[in-house]
Amino acid sequence: MNGLSKGIRKVEIALRWDPSPPGEPPTDLDLVAAPYLASDPHGDPAYVVHFDSRSPDGTIILDRDSTDGKGFGYDEVMTVELDRLAERYGRVVVGVAIQQHPALRTFSGVANPGLRIREGYDVLAEDDFGGVPGATAATVAEFVREGTGPWEFRPGVRGFSSDPADFARTMGAARR
Repeated sequence: MNGLSKGIRKVEIALRWDPSPPGEPPTDLDLVAAPYLASDPHGDPAYVVHFDSRSPDGTIILDRDSTDGKGFGYDEVMTVELDRLAERYGRVVVGVAIQQHPALRTFSGVANPGLRIREGYDVLAEDDFGGVPGATAATVAEFVREGTGPWEFRPGVRGFSSDPADFARTMGAARR
């Protein structure tokens, strides 16, 4: 049946966390997505989608953005329509960056973080960032395709120790 698979078509990446305790600065986590050209899947991203932005073609949209985790359930939600991405893209990397104002914060300092990635009602992955407690950012999903074939999901949380701007530039680099 693999020959009939349409692959991953449209995914929702959802992020939640609890607000900071009273008297402490707010915790602000941001979803970040970057598509890469099939001709250079580990090079520079074609563009980056994050708060206050969306993809030029509308295939990657931040549906909900929180700056403090005070929402109900999932505070930040991004939709990625892989089936609508142009054929020139062969890879999409999604990550989470912790805004670093006014002091350094890692995932161990975020109250009750949670991640859910799903296609429709099917949950593809869930995580609590427990594997990257000292990181300030993490990649959480990678979607790849060969040529014009179907999109495949590669799960895994990989931590980074960089500010959000550096993370957006380096999150899709080849693993060493």
